[in-house]
Amino acid sequence: MLYPKIALAQSIIDIMYVKKIRHIVISPGSRNAPLTIGFVNNPYFKCYSIADERCAGFFALGIAQQLQEPVVLVCTSGSALLNYYPAFSEAFYSQIPLIVLSADRPLDKIDIGDGQTIRQQNVFKNHSLFNANLSENSCDENDFLINEAINKAIFYKGPTHINAPFEEPLYQTSSEQSVEPKIYDQKTEDALIDYNNSVHFTSIWNNAKRKLFLIGVNQIDALDSKLIEEIANDGSVVVLTETTSNLHHPTFINTIDTLITPFNTQDFLGFQPNLLITFGGMLVSKRIKAFLRNYPPENHWHIDPLRAYDTFGCLTQHFKTNPTKFFTNFLPTTTITSSDYYQKTAQINGDRIKKSSIYLKKIRFSDLKVFSIILSKLNKNSQLQISNSSAIRYAQLIEIDPSIEVFSNRGTSGIDGCTSTAIGAAFASTKQTTFITGDIGFFYDSNALWNNYIPKNFKIILINNGGGGIFRILPGHDETPVFNTFFETSHQLTAEHLANMHQFHYLKASSENELENALTALFKNNDQPSLLEIFTPTVCNDSVLLNYFKFLE
Repeated sequence: MLYPKIALAQSIIDIMYVKKIRHIVISPGSRNAPLTIGFVNNPYFKCYSIADERCAGFFALGIAQQLQEPVVLVCTSGSALLNYYPAFSEAFYSQIPLIVLSADRPLDKIDIGDGQTIRQQNVFKNHSLFNANLSENSCDENDFLINEAINKAIFYKGPTHINAPFEEPLYQTSSEQSVEPKIYDQKTEDALIDYNNSVHFTSIWNNAKRKLFLIGVNQIDALDSKLIEEIANDGSVVVLTETTSNLHHPTFINTIDTLITPFNTQDFLGFQPNLLITFGGMLVSKRIKAFLRNYPPENHWHIDPLRAYDTFGCLTQHFKTNPTKFFTNFLPTTTITSSDYYQKTAQINGDRIKKSSIYLKKIRFSDLKVFSIILSKLNKNSQLQISNSSAIRYAQLIEIDPSIEVFSNRGTSGIDGCTSTAIGAAFASTKQTTFITGDIGFFYDSNALWNNYIPKNFKIILINNGGGGIFRILPGHDETPVFNTFFETSHQLTAEHLANMHQFHYLKASSENELENALTALFKNNDQPSLLEIFTPTVCNDSVLLNYFKFLE
């Protein structure tokens, strides 16, 4: 087996091997040649070549999202590294393990006018769990830093950065390894409920007649099924789940905005919880955040092993454990509280569902109509990836089959790498993946299709309404040249030539009948990746959506 001759590169690769870090996404370059040689020539590692570093970052993020294990990004020196930052920050806020491994010039070559050099050390410091700034020679200090970067990514679920300086020559190899790096394990403690205060928390629970659960982004099986049933059978509990929660029960309400948008002041007061319990990642719904900020609960508990954001300004307790461990220990200490909280909410929600169905059947061809059709046609037991901006917000209004896993980059809510993430996730998943996106996000990340690892059964559904439709449904929309150019980003682009260039099967639809036929063809073809482009009218989508909420009142 070939090794890079540079000892530091050998140490990095060997420690990665011992730590069982397997997936390596490499962007071609020269300064990172020692790392590339080492990873590619070791059959243990699975290496992928993605030329565009920004796309590579999100592709790696998608793999890590699915596997829930660190994926390594390798790049050359200079501005290449900065292109990882969007994916790096998404990994930080979404708690996804990612390790950036950047090759660098030696320290004495920085800021002297040498080519392809920037200040790479600590470049991600605002969003990095750990920064390992290595020295040129292999040594114990380097070994410790490399270990720490890997350990932090694994145990604290986020991104870390290893910056490795290499001096030329870069391409020399050896048939034998010349170093034996040290391995350091991460010491962790599992913090469960504070039993010294358990009576206090039990009292809060038992006295709360209105307990509201609000569940954000989650992996599958975040809560044990027996605990789900126990929580669902409590009449004082209402469970609101976001589309990305991947948590389901017939009593759970997963169309939050459809439920609460028509509320008046009296309704909000009646729905205001005594106790709010949250777990999972970032929330999509602006309306639920506004509601809880304006009508805060007496107590807000957040359950997460690592972080607790005070999203609503009323956080009273952070339980540093996972939901299953928490409720397994906590629920046996509680009693059922007599309450009609769930019954009243379920009655309102049932009325909303009926009205929603009536409205969706009668509206014209538009973004909302398209989403209602698409989400009803998705294959069961598949994976759905959704881009940010209006796409994820429309998806929040319509029920999705519980067998479908749903993911979106909600850490930073950016459009910059949604397609690349979806492709990485599709590659890592055993399930057929559909990606729904808007036009601006798709064209922004079009280099995502420059990728040799796209599964043949991968589907892209592109909703092209000629601009950034999200800005038409936000306050302040005014039909002016300034709005059309600088906010909505009006365009007349289509994806047909991109699809053909990247060997995607291309379909299109501009009406309800065409869409029904195109969806049938889309899900039938699994011989090559497919892209369905749906053209919707630019100017009616906002009024259709606003009238939807008025109709529910």
